[in-house]
Amino acid sequence: MTAVKRNTWQREAVRAALSECDGFISAQSLFSTLRDGGSPIGLATVYRALASLAVEGDADSLQSPEGEALYRACTTIGHHHHLICRNCGLTIEIEADEVEEWAQRVASANGFTEPQHVVDVFGLCAACSA
Repeated sequence: MTAVKRNTWQREAVRAALSECDGFISAQSLFSTLRDGGSPIGLATVYRALASLAVEGDADSLQSPEGEALYRACTTIGHHHHLICRNCGLTIEIEADEVEEWAQRVASANGFTEPQHVVDVFGLCAACSA
């Protein structure tokens, strides 16, 4: 039996705030934004809501080079990858067929099935490089 997630006001507040953000944001920063807007929501609730939205595909999640989980409202359905500017946070969703093929090949060669992976590429965008 699959658990059904209730759409509480807190979850919807997190979803709405996330959809208003440009690029990726940390749970702490989103929490601050919500609190600054007068929301009584708790930090733990923001973390839970973001994790749930990511699992359900309603939010993209990645780990920053510093190891912090970052989130943004998802605009693409299904598995995808990102090219992210380390300076300004510009994020571009990219195709990575070669990565998909490599992951499948490496998994198969080692006797693994159903491989999953996360690939995000960090660099400097053209504007920040100038």
